[in-house]
Amino acid sequence: MSTDMSQTPDAEGESPSRAALEERLVALESRLEKLESESDDQRPKMSIIATKGTLDMAYPPLILASTAAAFGYEVTVFHTFWGLDILHEEKSKELKLSAVGNPNMPVPNVIASLPGMDRVTTKLMERQIEDNDTATIAELVDTSLEMGVEFQACQMTMDLMDYDEADFYDGVTVGVGAATAIQDMADADIQLLV
Repeated sequence: MSTDMSQTPDAEGESPSRAALEERLVALESRLEKLESESDDQRPKMSIIATKGTLDMAYPPLILASTAAAFGYEVTVFHTFWGLDILHEEKSKELKLSAVGNPNMPVPNVIASLPGMDRVTTKLMERQIEDNDTATIAELVDTSLEMGVEFQACQMTMDLMDYDEADFYDGVTVGVGAATAIQDMADADIQLLV
């Protein structure tokens, strides 16, 4: 079926009437709406589980989520245990970086285990983030929310840590259970545990 709206002659060799053109236009708009609604249902889905709340582990789920959303994915990130601190407005500003047990840190474990070293490594990382003009955790959360990423806060962890709904960034979905997260993962094209 041709969708050309030009003045193509009909079967009798005459140009289509205005009414015939309007009828075609309505039919095309209807087809376009149907295609758009189908494409929304066909969007690829990504499900991420965020379990860690250190400064270096807060970035991967946020970067992956915002990038996937930019590529048109429907993205949910389920935050549980220490990963919940990424969504906590105050705690997300105080995330630490530990050098102990991190083989890529240029600090031996003997030195990394000294009192105050977490504070030193955290300050060094924060300076590097600032010097490289890298987005902060709060900026990544806000950007991701604006892009339609759904951040979910685990209800069991909220209860365990005695967190209140008001502790989280605006737009975070609170009170989500593991069953919801599992169903989301089952429906997703990509599942990640970070």
